[in-house]
Amino acid sequence: QLARIQTDSVVEMLRELYPDLSFEIAVAMSTTGDKILDTALSKIGEKSLFTKELENALERNEVDLVVHSLKDLPTSLPPGFTIGAVCKRENPLDAVVFHPKNCGKTLSLLPEKSVIGTSSLRRAAQLKKKFPQLEFRDIRGNLNTRLKKLDEREDFSAIILAAAGLKRMGWENRIGQLLTPEDCLYAVGQGALAVEVRAKDQEILNMVSALHDADTVLCCIAERAFMKRLEGGCSVPVAVNSMLKDGQLYLTGAVYSLDGSDSLKETMQTSVNYPQQSEDGPNDDVQHVGITAKNVHSQAQEAAESLGVELASLLLSKGAKHILSVARQLNDAR
Repeated sequence: QLARIQTDSVVEMLRELYPDLSFEIAVAMSTTGDKILDTALSKIGEKSLFTKELENALERNEVDLVVHSLKDLPTSLPPGFTIGAVCKRENPLDAVVFHPKNCGKTLSLLPEKSVIGTSSLRRAAQLKKKFPQLEFRDIRGNLNTRLKKLDEREDFSAIILAAAGLKRMGWENRIGQLLTPEDCLYAVGQGALAVEVRAKDQEILNMVSALHDADTVLCCIAERAFMKRLEGGCSVPVAVNSMLKDGQLYLTGAVYSLDGSDSLKETMQTSVNYPQQSEDGPNDDVQHVGITAKNVHSQAQEAAESLGVELASLLLSKGAKHILSVARQLNDAR
């Protein structure tokens, strides 16, 4: 349902921009990540859990564009594909949804040994450290399934979800607590929608590039470059927070051990203040961590990518590789 709502919202924007074109939502597909519901995401080990089946349809020309949550897209896309648009980001923060009996509480007010559901190693690692009195357990399924599990059983006192998904579903009223970046840094690309297209399909690429939100593009390029340099994925706890203010792009990045006891966190900034360039710059189709953003200044994109790489390199120089490899081994052994 969420995937459909997200796709409909992108199609709606395209219809407004191109009233003479007709857009057909051809197929709703289940992906590997949707089908395997009894295993933690971090254990399945498939790089493109929520994207492969959709990319196959794109490759076969059955569809012309695919809408994803950007956080589901790996930092290296298969050859022949690109992210042709990154739409304006919804709130990227994580949200706590409480069991009805805990309505009005916050995580810190829950009784000791309360069980919190999350399928994210990143969330669990950060929150275990901050709330050692709570227990964290995997919960899988789409948003509807997870909320049903929370409400109808007594297994969980609360679950952690992305605020963006709840908002898009019209369930904002279920958010009992928004986790600030001080509580919990978010996932790379969280809250942003990506439109994936065939890299050589200029007509489609030109069409969807109108959907790019420049600020979101620059933040997400920095975040994805950070993740790529760390070789992170959903099997290790990597987290970010980015912000654009007065032409400066700020990126905070962190890596965690599975229990959150070991962590590294740093913040860096760079200037992305370049005058708007014309549509047909010389670097028209250069990809930055899988994103082709024709209408965003190429030097600003380069600066954003460098920022992510430099921040990751700083963490690696302080021992991030060890923290992540131990996390990966422990996760594999679970």
